[in-house]
Amino acid sequence: RAKKTYKRDKKMSEEQAHANLVVPAFRTEKELKTQTQNGHGTVWRFGGTDKAAKASTVTLRGVIYMLFDNCSKDVKKTVLPLGHGDPSVYPCFRTCIEAEDAVVDVLRSGKCNSYGPGAGILPARRAVADYLNKDLPNKLTPDDIFLTAGCNQGIEILFESLARPNANILLPRPGFPHYDARALYSGLEIRKFDLLPNKEWEIDLEGIEAIADENTVALVVINPNNPCGNVYSHDHLQKVAETARKLGIMVITDEVYDQTIFGDNPFVPMGKFASIVPVLTLGGISKGWVVPGWKIGWMALNDPEGVFESTKVLQSIKQNLDITPDPSTIIQAALPKILEKADKKFFAKKNEILKHNVDLVCDRLKDIPSVVCPKKPESCTYLLTKLELSLLENIKDDIDFCVKLAREENLVFLPGEALGLKNWMRITIGVEAHMLEDALERLKGFCTRHAKKTDTETEPLQALKLSDNNVGI
Repeated sequence: RAKKTYKRDKKMSEEQAHANLVVPAFRTEKELKTQTQNGHGTVWRFGGTDKAAKASTVTLRGVIYMLFDNCSKDVKKTVLPLGHGDPSVYPCFRTCIEAEDAVVDVLRSGKCNSYGPGAGILPARRAVADYLNKDLPNKLTPDDIFLTAGCNQGIEILFESLARPNANILLPRPGFPHYDARALYSGLEIRKFDLLPNKEWEIDLEGIEAIADENTVALVVINPNNPCGNVYSHDHLQKVAETARKLGIMVITDEVYDQTIFGDNPFVPMGKFASIVPVLTLGGISKGWVVPGWKIGWMALNDPEGVFESTKVLQSIKQNLDITPDPSTIIQAALPKILEKADKKFFAKKNEILKHNVDLVCDRLKDIPSVVCPKKPESCTYLLTKLELSLLENIKDDIDFCVKLAREENLVFLPGEALGLKNWMRITIGVEAHMLEDALERLKGFCTRHAKKTDTETEPLQALKLSDNNVGI
């Protein structure tokens, strides 16, 4: 009986842990009914706007949901959602007790149930400044910090603050699609520069100079890099800063993965080069502490020369904050303890799991020649692979590959096209190891079924045909 009770409790805990996992619901679409007035037209005078239509087409959610729509109950296999990243739903990635205690203490104090100021409460802003200042020569003050409802809201506020007629922004390829979506929504023209796979995914600095013009307002750097998983060196980031200064543009640096590094290259904050070029840093605790649902992030203005103020970027950010929702006051109030009591053992354990998962995937891919990982990631929760489509039959491109994989195996990976990298594919490694083992078995079976027949495989068939012809003679 005790064993049965244990199994029941274990099953319940697993179901609760996976309750928020994004998977297809296999719902049947309802038939829409049209209401008319006296048989002429619709009763209702309102309707949805299509303002977000174009922007929403480039989001990861749109692509992932499209792939989920291609999964099927008839496959008789559980859906493995390895196209998007949310390690928090798996028990092995549960956040540290210190972070949970900080939130509980604030919640039970009853002192933080009120609204907060638009920029964020002062103790939290001070804590973020202290957290970032450990690695910065030009120290930040609380006035340089603005709290947001996650890093994504920081992107939204910043792009709205920079948008003006004819302005363009430089985004990396491959990159994080939310930048593209928000740029489109804000009316910023997007210009793409390449990350170079044969140079450790470094930024193509010559390419940046070639596409920038007098209407370029900013350059976005993601470091540690999502989706490539590389960590930029001090020398390369300095060259990026010098290039931006030469062009007269600011650098926006996304450093939300600063505590998710499992390789040898040390993390260098872009803010170190603020004396060369003004740097706006986007960050948060969602990735490092594995709590994306807590929705707390920040914008940090690394700007010792006061350029953001003189160009009115600072004023615009404050105005946009005044008309947007604030992050939870409870999480803001817990932030000082979360950052101060950051448990290095927790980060080390989390990153060790990710490294193990990377090694597992790379090892299993050796048996799948049509899917190649050119470089092991050393950060983040993803692994980029190149599809060798010449080895496969009836597969047109990465979208076709991922759609058919979903249909035949209920296995969802992200096509590289969604990241701006055609005929590549991204595999999420921020999951439990047994899921990756299952996924790679399915991937191997899929690629084997679709593999082109080699000369060696066709020789016996040709010999048989020749033999049949000889008999006929």
